[in-house]
Amino acid sequence: MGILNEDMKRVIRQQRMGFMATVCPDGSPNLSPKGTATVWDDDHLVFANLGSPGTIENLSHNSACELNIIDYYLRKGYRFKGTAELLISGPRFEEIKEAYTTGSRGINRSGNPAQGYVLITVTKTAPLMSPGYTPGKTESAMREEWTGYWAEVQESNG
Repeated sequence: MGILNEDMKRVIRQQRMGFMATVCPDGSPNLSPKGTATVWDDDHLVFANLGSPGTIENLSHNSACELNIIDYYLRKGYRFKGTAELLISGPRFEEIKEAYTTGSRGINRSGNPAQGYVLITVTKTAPLMSPGYTPGKTESAMREEWTGYWAEVQESNG
């Protein structure tokens, strides 16, 4: 049994946006959105490099990373800490490329050509939960609140 449980996998597969933290060469943090992150197996996450020069540069110097994936309506999700491997060729690269381009392994998120892939070995996980969950507030109430909020945002943006 791997480090990723079924609920973690569900959240990762359902959500279309996560945020990847890396460390810049000067030690400062870098945060970058990732719209192609998904589950590779019980211990690994993967995302396509569609145009992430800062993330890739940082990972080439320091493989430490954290990926956060959150359900925006429930305001819950997970943190995934680990180390990243940059893949631009080789058997694993080809296997991941095939999964992204054909939709195999349940991956069907990117129609754009990738410059490579980042495979994250997850070493630590932790739940994320909004402080909006005051005593007695349910997931149903949270979903209703944020569904209304996003509907108003969409309406105001026309």
